[in-house]
Amino acid sequence: MVLKPSVDIIIVTWNGLALLQKCLPSVMATRYETFRVVVADNASSDDTVDWIRERYPDVSIVEHDANYGFSAGNNRAIETSDADYVVLLNNDVEVHRDWLSHLVDRAESDHLIGAVSPKLLQFDDRGRFEYAGAAGGYLDEYGYPFARGRIFDTLEVDDAQYDNPASVFWGSGAALLIRRRILARTGLLDEHFYMHMEEIDLCWRIQRAGFTVVCEPQAIAYHIGGASLGPRDPRKVFYNFRNSLLMLYKNGGQRQWPRRFLVRLCLDGLAGIRFLLLGRPGAAWAIVRAYYSAHVLKSEYASQRGQEDEIPPSYRGSIAIAYYLRGLKRFADLPSARFRQPTPESRRIHADPID
Repeated sequence: MVLKPSVDIIIVTWNGLALLQKCLPSVMATRYETFRVVVADNASSDDTVDWIRERYPDVSIVEHDANYGFSAGNNRAIETSDADYVVLLNNDVEVHRDWLSHLVDRAESDHLIGAVSPKLLQFDDRGRFEYAGAAGGYLDEYGYPFARGRIFDTLEVDDAQYDNPASVFWGSGAALLIRRRILARTGLLDEHFYMHMEEIDLCWRIQRAGFTVVCEPQAIAYHIGGASLGPRDPRKVFYNFRNSLLMLYKNGGQRQWPRRFLVRLCLDGLAGIRFLLLGRPGAAWAIVRAYYSAHVLKSEYASQRGQEDEIPPSYRGSIAIAYYLRGLKRFADLPSARFRQPTPESRRIHADPID
C-alpha cells in the first residue's frame, strides 16, 4: 500500500482556547492517512497548552516565548516540519472531513502546483462565502485583493457557481496547503508583515518561482473570521493598507511602481475620506500611519525587486473603480478580458524544480 504524502497542519494561536475548543475537533477528525497537527502557541495565558495536552495528546505543540503574530508564529513551526506539505490553518476554522484529501489530490495532479486553497464559507452562514478567501483570490493592478464570491464587503451566496477548480492569484492563509520544499526557494512568510496579506505575498512569490496557486472547491472549510482583529479595528486597517503597499512594492516591477503608487495614493486618500464620513477617524489615521510605516520598511526589499513585472497582478485595472463606480458587485460581473491568465511558458521556468 502506497501512503499518501505527509502533511503537517499548523495552527497558530494566541489566547484562542474557546476557538480551538470549537474548531479543533473537526481538524482531528480529518479523514487522511498521514497528517500531523502542530499547534504553535504564541505564549497564551488561557490554558491553551494544558487543554490540548489533556484532550489531544497526539497534537505536537510548539511553544513560543512571546506573541510572534501570524507570520513568525507559522514560520517557527514550519521550520520544525519535514512533511511533504504544510497547511496554514487558522484556529477559527472548522473543516469538512475530506478537505485534506481533496487539497492533496489536487496538488499531486501537477508538480507545478505550489499551493492549494479550499472553498471558504462562513461559519455561521454556511451557504455564503467568507470574506478571507471565498473560492480563491485575485489581485488588481494596484494591490487590492478580491475573490471569487467576494468583492470588498459584498459576500455572495454559494450556489455552486464557483465549484470548478481554478488557477487563482492567492489562497487564504486561513486554510492553505503549500508544497513545503518550494519554501526553500520562495522563503517563508514575510515577518515584517506580522499579520494580514502575508499569504498573498507568499502566493505571489510562489508564482514568481514558476509555480501556480489553485483553488479546489471540493475541499470545504468554514471560517469564523475576525478572531485576531475585528473588522472595525484600526489596526486591521493599518496592516491591510501597509502590507498591500509593501507587497506591491517588493513583487511588482520597478518600472510599474511610480504609476501604481500614484493611483494607490489617490484611491487610499478616497478611502480615508470615506472613513471620516463614516465616523471612523481612527481608521483614516491608520491609513496615514500605514504609508509612513511602508516608507520606512521599503528599503528592506530593494534587493528583491525586478525591473519589470515577472508575474503581474491578475486583474488589469482597478477593482475599486469597477465596484464603486461601475457597480460590478459580483465576481461573475467582471469582464473576463480584464484577467491575465498564467502562460505555459511562465510555468516552464522551473519545469523540474524540486521533486
